[in-house]
Amino acid sequence: MNTYRLAAAFFVFIASQVQAYDRITGEMFASRSEVFAQNGMAATSQPLATQVALDILKQGGNAIDAAIAANAVLGVVEPTGNGIGGDLFAIVWDAKTKSLTGLNASGRSPKSLKKSYFAEQGLTQIPAFGPLPVSVPGAVDGWFELHKKYGSLPMTTILTPAIRYARDGFPVSELIAYYWQMNVDRIGEYDGFSEVFMPQGRAPRKGEVFKNPALAATLEKIATSGRDAFYKGDIARTISAYMKEQGGFLSYEDLAAHTSDWVEPVSSNYRGYEVYELPPNGQGIAALQILNILERYDIEGMGFGSADYIHTFVEAKKLAFEDRAKFYADPAFNDIPVDWLISKAYAAERQKLIDPNKAATRVDAGMYEGDTIYMTVADKDGNMVSLIQSNYRGMGSGMTPPGLGFILQNRGELFTMQENHFNEYAPAKRPFHTIIPAFVTRNGKPFLSFGVMGGATQPQMHAQILVNVIDFGMNLQEAGDAPRILHSGSSSPTGKLMRDGGVVSLESGIDEKVKRELMERGHTLQQTLGAYGGYQAIGWDPKEKVYIGASESRKDGQAAGY
Repeated sequence: MNTYRLAAAFFVFIASQVQAYDRITGEMFASRSEVFAQNGMAATSQPLATQVALDILKQGGNAIDAAIAANAVLGVVEPTGNGIGGDLFAIVWDAKTKSLTGLNASGRSPKSLKKSYFAEQGLTQIPAFGPLPVSVPGAVDGWFELHKKYGSLPMTTILTPAIRYARDGFPVSELIAYYWQMNVDRIGEYDGFSEVFMPQGRAPRKGEVFKNPALAATLEKIATSGRDAFYKGDIARTISAYMKEQGGFLSYEDLAAHTSDWVEPVSSNYRGYEVYELPPNGQGIAALQILNILERYDIEGMGFGSADYIHTFVEAKKLAFEDRAKFYADPAFNDIPVDWLISKAYAAERQKLIDPNKAATRVDAGMYEGDTIYMTVADKDGNMVSLIQSNYRGMGSGMTPPGLGFILQNRGELFTMQENHFNEYAPAKRPFHTIIPAFVTRNGKPFLSFGVMGGATQPQMHAQILVNVIDFGMNLQEAGDAPRILHSGSSSPTGKLMRDGGVVSLESGIDEKVKRELMERGHTLQQTLGAYGGYQAIGWDPKEKVYIGASESRKDGQAAGY
């Protein structure tokens, strides 16, 4: 307790020194105003990518073209969170059909890697780094699927800005430099990594210009020869040969067999707003489950930052994440009861398990019978894209095939070895996925395209953003800047079980009296740094026909329009 009080006092002191926005409008915790524009808007985690998206829109491209271009640039300028070695998910609002479509561009595990291999190696779980957690990277196929269905400009035009930044270089921004060094410490010893990402024998520092000519050459091949250059050409052969040398299993055949899937987003209504997420293998429906439980409470009456609200939110999250641990997995291998999990009737049953005065140390799943980047773009015609892409664990597995300029993802770590589990490892299976785009409509019209990068943080923050807007009346920028609640330690799809209630972390700005009340209810509080995610959003005002952009202060990002 004394240690906590000392830490709390320190953080209160620091907060009092640095939170000096002193704005004359809006909430005091907001870092800036929202951004307004009529013809187009982009919100990404790096200003160079945001500007590229706007450039593509001004060239006559649509939101899908701009999103692909910005994502490609982010893979160059923010390799700490994403790249063409990773996976991609997207939700697209088609202005012509006035409908939403989802894309699951996540890859599968190697066909030749059997579960028995892990037991033979004495492994009870898949390692975080190295060759074993590598699955097929789906991002490039995702680009071409989006482009085939919605794109207007040629891919050579769309990928030119990323090629230019990779070839000519760019100045590394502050937060990305920080995470770059963290990844060097973690995976810098793997073959090929230092040659690409440590040009002076170290991570590039803030403001230094970094070039990646190998990635420029790879992107040029993709731009001119299409997705098959990546999955069936020399790039695939290089990946396969490198992985074999490293003791891995990802093969040319795995890459050549890869396909993405168009899926129907699923939704739940929260106080008149239709909230859409993608179905598993991702975790998006956890946000819907949390919101369904919260809807049964007078959240507005509790007040933002109150002990009652924080307690209720955390307990609802625990219940949703218990189902997440049990049911969320590849639907090709399991009959996942999505409709039941996101139903109002099920939420009513789960709500009964919440004690308003005591934190649960353990909850059970329902019984059913039967670092990442986020970005969003909108165009003058009303098309909107909610897109998220990642390598997982920052820069990924550390596996860096020679001459290609990128790192392969390590999503396979998120399988479990547990027998008969929905997320049990199997060859050619998609692992449980954390990255989730979101979209909200109201009265059948677009209201908000948004997301929050950050592992298991994401569904918690999706719910909090919407509660901030809908219940607490915040604008889009305030909703992202507001102090966040993070609960960690829940049961997970990798087989871990919560037996101690987990821990609650609260950002600076939550009153000390509230923290004391939460501890009295049995919550364990713990300070954490950098784990609260990164939010980007674009809203739509149908009356004024104006886009509203927001990019919160925890990342290097920017929302901008024209």
